[in-house]
Amino acid sequence: MSKTINTEFILRDEYVALCDLLKLVGAAESGGQAKLMIANGEVTVDGQPESRKTAKMRTGQTVECNGWHIRVDKAPVVE
Repeated sequence: MSKTINTEFILRDEYVALCDLLKLVGAAESGGQAKLMIANGEVTVDGQPESRKTAKMRTGQTVECNGWHIRVDKAPVVE
């Protein structure tokens, strides 16, 4: 049985590219590996397969690949 890794990515801009997200959270060791994972159909966004390497991930979306479960959230507003 494989291990599931649940993590949250705090979005500081309007969006993050899917390949960059996978690299930033550690699901992929490099951008090239992230792009290969996406091209091989190993990645879903909100439960649907995603083949666009630079798809814009926005607040509230969930990405899953190879045992990783990544929730995209926004940074809290500081006043």
